Amino acid sequence: MRKKFIAGNWKMYTNRDAATKLASAVLEGAKAVGGVDVAVCPPFPYLGLVADIVKGSSVRLGAQNIYPEKEGAFTGEVSPDMLVDMGCQLVILGHSERRHKMGEDDAFINKKTHAALAAGLQVILCLGETLAEREANQTEKVLDVQTTKGLEGITAETLGRIVIAYEPVWAIGTGKTASPQQAQDAHAFLRKRVSQLVGDAAAAKLIIQYGGSVNPGNAATLLSQPDVDGALVGGASLKQDQFLAIVQAGA
Repeated sequence: MRKKFIAGNWKMYTNRDAATKLASAVLEGAKAVGGVDVAVCPPFPYLGLVADIVKGSSVRLGAQNIYPEKEGAFTGEVSPDMLVDMGCQLVILGHSERRHKMGEDDAFINKKTHAALAAGLQVILCLGETLAEREANQTEKVLDVQTTKGLEGITAETLGRIVIAYEPVWAIGTGKTASPQQAQDAHAFLRKRVSQLVGDAAAAKLIIQYGGSVNPGNAATLLSQPDVDGALVGGASLKQDQFLAIVQAGA
């Protein structure tokens, strides 16, 4: 049985006060919910602040990006080792906003994935199709390419430190959500493709989150699907009551 994993992606939101209150509320609320893994991923400036709040608890700390070098003249970038030094345990990579707004491709995302794993971080690897691709019946083709290239060089052993997040681009921040069946179909396809790449046993253990306008009203139905193992939550993760309700839905 795969344990549900709910992660909050705070994106470029919060300030010092809001981050303090939100992290503290999630920490307290998560104590009352068993059987669910929980993580929060604040913006870079507040990682140290949130790290101090969740230190020693079951709530894991994640970052939203890395640069795939240990150090160097890369102004404005952050290395995997820096995140580990700050107390991070995981990092989100390949988010559609970085793919489509910052121009990151599968090869660069794969390089970042290997760099993160080498530093000891767990990776949440985001995949997903645009609305145009779905309407053109290209969903599986897109997911096939993103999975194959994103996991290039990944073995069954290293897959154990990767979580895949299926995030249909058309559902991120739009209020639109994939139907439970659409989510299940995409997740089942991803698990089958991963099985072909690294083997059935590793694929069977793989956590596949759904992301895309997850909220307390749809979380339970989405999380009840056999291949939906959690959620990567955007907007609702900024509201403690909503985020904790989603965590509860995974229990």
